[in-house]
Amino acid sequence: MSLLKGGYVLKEIDKEKTVNALFGSRSEFGVIRKEDLKRELLNAGILSDDPRIKLFHCALDSLADDIDEESFVSLLTYAPHLLEQIFFGNLVVPDFQNFTDQVTRIFRKTESNKDGEVASYIPQLARVEPDKFAVAICTVDGQRFSIGDCDDFFCVQSCSKPLSYLLALEELEGRVHEFVGREPSGRSFNEIALNSRGLPHNPMINAGAIMCCSLIKQGWQPADRFDYVLERWRAAAAGMRVGFNNSVYLSERQTADRNFALGYLMKEKRAFPAKCNLLETLEFYFQCCSIELNAKSLATVASTLAFGGTCPLTGQQVFKSEYVKNCLSLMASCGMYDFSGEFAFSVGLPAKSGVAGAVMVVIPNVMGICVWSPRLDELGNSVRGVEFCKRLVDNFKLHIFDTVPSLSLSKIDPKTSYFEQDSSWKISFIWAAAVGDVAQMRRLIARGANLDAADYDGRTALHVASSEGNEAAVQFLLNKGAAVNPIDRWQNTPTDDAFRQNRKDIKAILLEAGGKLFSEIGENEHD
Repeated sequence: MSLLKGGYVLKEIDKEKTVNALFGSRSEFGVIRKEDLKRELLNAGILSDDPRIKLFHCALDSLADDIDEESFVSLLTYAPHLLEQIFFGNLVVPDFQNFTDQVTRIFRKTESNKDGEVASYIPQLARVEPDKFAVAICTVDGQRFSIGDCDDFFCVQSCSKPLSYLLALEELEGRVHEFVGREPSGRSFNEIALNSRGLPHNPMINAGAIMCCSLIKQGWQPADRFDYVLERWRAAAAGMRVGFNNSVYLSERQTADRNFALGYLMKEKRAFPAKCNLLETLEFYFQCCSIELNAKSLATVASTLAFGGTCPLTGQQVFKSEYVKNCLSLMASCGMYDFSGEFAFSVGLPAKSGVAGAVMVVIPNVMGICVWSPRLDELGNSVRGVEFCKRLVDNFKLHIFDTVPSLSLSKIDPKTSYFEQDSSWKISFIWAAAVGDVAQMRRLIARGANLDAADYDGRTALHVASSEGNEAAVQFLLNKGAAVNPIDRWQNTPTDDAFRQNRKDIKAILLEAGGKLFSEIGENEHD
């Protein structure tokens, strides 16, 4: 439960009301415990290393354990907008604790999957411990959660391709697709093949990523180009550590015959921009693949894309929103190698995988997710990564088409509090009963609606249908097994409602089904 009660806004003119709302519930103490404030932030997913509340924590740490009203008012001057969102449950995932509890359960179920093998064609990747597993989440409001081996660093490999594409877009804007296509290839990610125009099929396969690297900061010295890319990665990761694994780079470079073949094929087709140095471009591509992050930082990068190119933890606009839209479109159609179509069908989210075992998932306007597990399937995707994503969208309304009304309402919408979701279910079902819409009631039941769900006044769908005289709805509810004698707050059963409204046909149906007036029900008969 939030520390603050009511709907006051943390603005200068509302501070008195805010304090009253907070301290009124603790009038017997007149203080708020420092640990309670810290717990409130933690429960909301706002971690202590969040740069937006650095000054808040410094000020909080300087106070005594018991914080009085005056001291609390002084704290409200630090990050007031964020504090308002936290204390009043207005973050994008309002019930973050319940959400992460569900994610933890999905993680534990997925953890037992030991299928797949680590990538062996790059010797250094073959040495990675195969059963490492991490999941990290960062929402567009900066709520963060991680579990498993989330501090271990790994190379991004093909997860570098979306950012390389974004940086190429910044260089050439609309001209990028003069050099690289934007259609799924229908072939392996490293297939030695080009499209009908002699260009790479899209930026999410090796040929396309090599082409994008050739477009980034043309004419710069190789070291300066790579430093530039690293800095953009760091900006997208909110300044978290972004490293470089030299041994993986050397290992990849040594086993890169196919990528060299792709490069020379594109050179033969004159696909590269003028004055492109092929060998420097390939070296640059290998370096970008050898950038390393951990699950926490890659989830933050994904959340930057989910937030239209703005990093949630710093507020910095790292990439232009229009370019992010283009990038996510290609991630959705081409980001999971030859599995992209199936992933779009079953998961329905933009994602990019890499052969080091990472899957970077973007849920636009909601969150970014990183799943890391080195065991790969035959198509080069993390086995656990794919399974986790499937389980996630089975539990939560996150698939891009979960907004279609006819789809299952039994899924949880993380953007809505569980209280609001439960209320919405009840309102929809009871309203359908009120207007006699049996078809809608049938659809809602098929999607998990509770026949006997009651509103604040204890009135069920059967109460309302009986009162309104909707015979078909009453018969439908009884046939489906609805409780015949629920009692509302005024001690009325559906039969009481039918008698009071003089619904003769409804009375007959209810009485035949065992319906009783409240006055006829003994204590042990209450439904």
